[in-house]
Amino acid sequence: MPQRKIELLSPAKNLTCGISAINHGADAVYVGGPQFGARAAAGNSLADIEKLITHAHQFRAKVYVAFNTIFDDRELERAIHLCHQLYNIGVDALIIQDVGLLESDLPPVPLHSSTQMNNRTAEKVRFLEKVGFQQVVLARELSLDQIKKISRATTVPLEFFVHGALCVSYSGQCYISEVMTGRSANRGECAQFCRHKFTLKDGQGKVLEEDKYLLSLKDLNLSNHLRTLIDAGISSFKIEGRLKDENYVKNVTAYYRQALDALIDSDDCLSRSSSGRCSFSFSPDPSRSFNRGQTDYFLTSRRNTPGAIRSPKSTGQKLGRVVRSEARFFTLETREIISNGDGLCFFDPEKGLLGIRVNRAEGKTIYPKDPMVLPAGTVIYRNSDTVFNKLLSQSEQCRKITIQIDLQETVEGLRVRVIDEDGIISETSIKVAKEMARSLGAVAKLAEKQLRKSGGTFFQVGDVQVDIRPEQFFSTALFNKLRRKSFDNHMEKRLQEYQVNHVELPRNDFPWPAAEVSYLDNIRNQKAEVFFKRHGVTRINRKTLRATDGDECVLMNTKYCIKAQLNFCPFINKKADELAEPLLISDNTGTYELGFDCKKCEMTVKKQQDRKK
Repeated sequence: MPQRKIELLSPAKNLTCGISAINHGADAVYVGGPQFGARAAAGNSLADIEKLITHAHQFRAKVYVAFNTIFDDRELERAIHLCHQLYNIGVDALIIQDVGLLESDLPPVPLHSSTQMNNRTAEKVRFLEKVGFQQVVLARELSLDQIKKISRATTVPLEFFVHGALCVSYSGQCYISEVMTGRSANRGECAQFCRHKFTLKDGQGKVLEEDKYLLSLKDLNLSNHLRTLIDAGISSFKIEGRLKDENYVKNVTAYYRQALDALIDSDDCLSRSSSGRCSFSFSPDPSRSFNRGQTDYFLTSRRNTPGAIRSPKSTGQKLGRVVRSEARFFTLETREIISNGDGLCFFDPEKGLLGIRVNRAEGKTIYPKDPMVLPAGTVIYRNSDTVFNKLLSQSEQCRKITIQIDLQETVEGLRVRVIDEDGIISETSIKVAKEMARSLGAVAKLAEKQLRKSGGTFFQVGDVQVDIRPEQFFSTALFNKLRRKSFDNHMEKRLQEYQVNHVELPRNDFPWPAAEVSYLDNIRNQKAEVFFKRHGVTRINRKTLRATDGDECVLMNTKYCIKAQLNFCPFINKKADELAEPLLISDNTGTYELGFDCKKCEMTVKKQQDRKK
């Protein structure tokens, strides 16, 4: 029975981040192209993507390009041309949302279904598999039972976010930015309304919460659930963060690499989906990188409180509580070592999250740059760790491919045969005039010593076999030259033998799971309409295809519930007072009405005037 491949998929804002992700253990990276990614601020040139592909393929790692916006008719031709360019430079897959591409002249590049396609039912994922998608990115809101149900009903590889920022709305189902500002989240231009301050009132005008980040969520961390996710059917474990910096990518990738390796090494049925092993000069710890607190979202609990309503900013690592404070210093109860220059923060009851720069640290006594008196018991967090960030910045090539070397004497000189962990074999020969040695037998030890030196390369040398007559002499410089030449030659051989998967899309009429479509299906071009009609949709009303055209548009559809977050949910708190509805949230852009479907455990956000009409 073949081993099941497990993939660690890391984000890459740019070429530098992508290379760091690969070097720190990613089996694949996803990166934005020159246009049409759902993170408009994270685009990359074709030249940079090609360099990243070359680096990744050396390790048998893959590069996926996020191509997951929706296109209007004028953009579609340009998008198709870009697909061909990306295919020609060797991308391993495109992550897409717009089904208009499936009615177009695409190259045979594998397609992955973006989470923007709202992939949360077995019926939807089965449809995506039938029309040709090679991998499906599931909705973040799914529970383990829902994932299992999808896995049992399909055979397509399933990808799931395990770490990073969370959108409060179901992905692809957030229209508040588009309707209120003209900036569509489905076109990479989200205005991040979920990170705004809101005031919550009940139907009688009573203020329930004032100036809180009521739609802002903590960051996802499912590192404690990797085994159960594997058992549920997940094969690709995705880290969010195409806007995050290089140190974040290094730290979080390394953390999940170690966690997945421990599981893979203990299970003969699992294997890595790329080559090489990692050894780190730092102890990976996601709490030391950007985070708003951690949640496992709805993976194991239907009703959860994942909100980060006090601040949308990074709080980082919890250090401990203040036990003593004077104007010039304060003392913490903590096990952590604090260093000069660290960035600390705490929550002020009136001003929210406030920052502290450490001017000097003497053990647990902190001398801040700006004097302040903190109440005893104040919880202090560290959101910038000077020493840890320095370690991350110094961490570069952590990943090595194990090779065996066989050195043989030939008639004209020497030949090196290299065999790597993937079974790839290369041979490198060098001509040299032969000399007699002054002492017998020394040449074999010298050869082995020099051939084991692999510093500055991607290789780790395992077994070395030397077959040279003991009376021969070859110089140290010659062995070094032969080693460098053979390593370069072998890496070139690895690249030559890498096989990019080519997939022709099937043309079928497998039925779409509904008879009609709406703005929730994110249709912007005529080819997308043709696609849905070909797959059995009989009613397409163009007046209902744009969220901005309908007064009854749901701006957000979420699994997150403000009632649950604030302990007003009667299923969580049986003593909770019944609230006068409708509940309203307001910020500087307007007032929005909240709707609650307790049977589905979902919440909606609409414009207030919708109710009046």
